[in-house]
Amino acid sequence: MIIIKIDIVGGSIAGLNTALSIKKYNKNIKVVVHEKHKIIGFNHEGRRCGEVHSMKWGWSKGKPNEKSIYNEIKKVETNIGNKKYVSYLKLGVSSMLNRQEFISQMGKEAEKNGIEIYTNDKVKSLNDLDGDYIVDASGCPSSIKRELKIKHGLANLTYQQTIEDCNWFKSDTIRTFFTGISGYFWAFPRNPEKKEVNLGVGTALKENINLKQMLEQFKKDNNITGKVNYVLGGMVPTGLQRPFSYKNILFVGDAGVGAFPLTGEGIHRALISSDIAGECIANGYPKKYPHRIMQEFIKWELIGKTFLGINYILTKIGPKILLSSIDYFTRFNFFVVKSGDYETKEHND
Repeated sequence: MIIIKIDIVGGSIAGLNTALSIKKYNKNIKVVVHEKHKIIGFNHEGRRCGEVHSMKWGWSKGKPNEKSIYNEIKKVETNIGNKKYVSYLKLGVSSMLNRQEFISQMGKEAEKNGIEIYTNDKVKSLNDLDGDYIVDASGCPSSIKRELKIKHGLANLTYQQTIEDCNWFKSDTIRTFFTGISGYFWAFPRNPEKKEVNLGVGTALKENINLKQMLEQFKKDNNITGKVNYVLGGMVPTGLQRPFSYKNILFVGDAGVGAFPLTGEGIHRALISSDIAGECIANGYPKKYPHRIMQEFIKWELIGKTFLGINYILTKIGPKILLSSIDYFTRFNFFVVKSGDYETKEHND
C-alpha cells in the first residue's frame, strides 16, 4: 500500500541516495527521481568535482564498489608556503572515484528497489510536481531555491583541468597547495590507465580573478606537463546553505549542506544529508530534518567559517600573515583534533 509520494529533483549522488534511504526505512513510499540529463551518471555533470571521496570517522554509508574506484588514497600532502604536512591514511578511508560510474551504480540500485527514475525530465517549476514532499537535490545554485527567490549561501569559484599523461600523477596521493592567495590549488590522481590528474584552483574572492590564468601560472611554476582533456568550473557552495527546508521541501547535498568549508569535500556531506533526509521522511518526521542537519554539521561549520572569515581579512594584509594563519589552522586540525583514520607528520624537505 502506497502511503505518500516523494518527488526528488536531481538524479545525482544526493538525490539517488535520498531515494535509497527512503526505501530502506519504508518500502511503501512511492519515490520518483527527476533527472534532467538523458543518462544517469554518464553526463557532463557527473564529473563536476575533484572526485575524491572521504569516509573519515568511520562513516561507511555510501561506500563505493570496486568498479567505482580509480585509486585508493594513502597519502594527503598539504603544502603551505614552504612547509609540507603529510597525512598517512588507513586503507579504505579515502578514494579517488570514477564518479560517473558511482552515480550510475546508485541509479541501478535505486531501480532494483522500486524507485522510479525519469531521465531527460527537467523540472521547470514546482507546479509540475505533485508529491507530498519534495527533495531538492539539484545542486548549487539550486533550481528550486532560485524559483523561490532564496539566495545561496557562501560559495567559492573554481576552475579545474583534467590532464592526461601528467608528470604529476601519483596514484595514491592527493595534494593541496596554499601559496598566499585567498584560495588554494589541488592535484588529485584520476584514471591510472591515462595517468590523469585533476588539477584545479578555488577562491572565495570574486573581483578581478582569472582562475584559468592562475592555474596556468601554477602549472608553469611547477613544470606540470600533459594534455588537457577535460575542463570544468563554476560555483562550489561552502558550508551550510540555509534554509534546509521550506514548507514541504527538503534541501540536500549542495542545495542544503554544501561542501566542507576547510577542505571542499562535498560527496561525503551529500551522502550524510541525503541519508538523514530519507530517514526523516520515511519515519514521518520531516520537520526534524533541519535540527538533525545542525546537530551533524554545526561544530565544523563554525570552525570552518571562522577560518575562512579570518583568512579573507588577512588576504588584504599580505601573503605572509595569511600563510601563518593557514598553518595554524592546519596544525590545529592535524595535531589537536586527532583522528584514528590518519597520522600526520611535518616534512621539511
